[in-house]
Amino acid sequence: MAGPAEPRDVLSKADLLQRRLGADLRDRMVDSIYTDAGDLSRRFVTVSRDRRTDYDRALDRIITSRIFGLPLMFLGLVAVFWITVAGANVPSSMLANALFWVEELGASLFDAIGMPWWLTGFIWHGTFKGLAWVIAVMLPPMAIFFPLFTFFEDLGYLPRVAFNMDRFFKWAGAHGKQALSMSMGFGCNAAGIIATRIIDSPRERLIAILTNNFVPCNGRFPTLIMLATIFVGTAVPPALASFAAAGTVVMVVVVGVVMTLLVSAFLSRTVLKGEASSFTLELPPYRRPNFGRILYTSMIDRTLFVLKRAIYMAAPAGALIWLLSAIHIGDQNLTTILSTAFDSFGQALGLDGVIILAYIIAIPANEIVVPTILMAYTGATQMVDITGLGELHGILAGEQGWTLLTAVSLMLFSLLHNPCSTTIMTTWKETGSRKWTTVGALMPLAIAFAVCFLVANLWRLFAGV
Repeated sequence: MAGPAEPRDVLSKADLLQRRLGADLRDRMVDSIYTDAGDLSRRFVTVSRDRRTDYDRALDRIITSRIFGLPLMFLGLVAVFWITVAGANVPSSMLANALFWVEELGASLFDAIGMPWWLTGFIWHGTFKGLAWVIAVMLPPMAIFFPLFTFFEDLGYLPRVAFNMDRFFKWAGAHGKQALSMSMGFGCNAAGIIATRIIDSPRERLIAILTNNFVPCNGRFPTLIMLATIFVGTAVPPALASFAAAGTVVMVVVVGVVMTLLVSAFLSRTVLKGEASSFTLELPPYRRPNFGRILYTSMIDRTLFVLKRAIYMAAPAGALIWLLSAIHIGDQNLTTILSTAFDSFGQALGLDGVIILAYIIAIPANEIVVPTILMAYTGATQMVDITGLGELHGILAGEQGWTLLTAVSLMLFSLLHNPCSTTIMTTWKETGSRKWTTVGALMPLAIAFAVCFLVANLWRLFAGV
């Protein structure tokens, strides 16, 4: 009589059987279950004709088809971005003007009562103006994007997005629901990381958390749109300028999605290698959106929640910007000294020292990158206001010598660089791990350095610069 099998023999036998059954075993099992259920239903269940069910099925044949599913999803994404960008311009400008008026009023009051200049500058031109920039840039886009996103969520469209993207994430060894958290990251990466709670597998949820930064949040869109408008838009005939600029931003988004899939595939095959969980998705019926619930969820649970965290992080950044510009060593302020020290490294990436310094200062909030860059170039002691794209183009291209390479490198760096401190803090709270929080912060930065270095040097090689 044979003795009990050794655990090693059992595992070897299980591994052999698993290879024989194939990687799509779960898919075939689920397909078999639903096929049998359908046969039983057709044989024994009498169903009265439901026009709504027929309508849902007819719509899904188009929205989830292999031919039209992805193009329709792409067009929907473009429409949401266009509405967000176009709709946020005017309220952002109005909010910025109002907050800057409060800044000037507060500074004038401090001067009137004889407060020291450094205290006035630190509080109003540093801390408050940093908060003003973040609120003016973040609040209007979030107040538009999140309701639109929640509308599609309430309508029942987002499960169809996960269905369309499932085969790509399956190839990457990730979970199909990662498409939903990735979509939420377009509004804010911190919110996207929170959205990964819908993924049950801890391993696949961690992959989604670590790669969410590769989709640009609304804090990075102002920089991307500005660069696309003044460098790409001006390189084509005026009638095509807006289309070229919009197309450039969409291409950057596509690069971010591709990078999400590539990094997910790398993680799932190396440090986070493991058994893929099954993903059985039952598409819910389309629903009539509840606008009261949409407004509450988008404005209270998402917009105000994310904005509050961003404000906590932006105040110290604004104060630091003021201090670096106000403190002099010899005849140079700290901003000039530090940007000069970073210049060689920045040039190797297709950037310059001012841009590198701006991103170090802007770790708390990506929204203050462009104002910080302008402050350093103009020698101002506070963040400066952007008065128009023409003036901005004159400063960057005319006075500072920015080229199309600078714009492309900065767009790639803005897309791929380390997450803001709000996202880092959210990663730590969601994972409870210092190790994975550190990986989530430094891995994108290393990728950004490598990609920008490669693009800049290949560009110079083929351009003969």
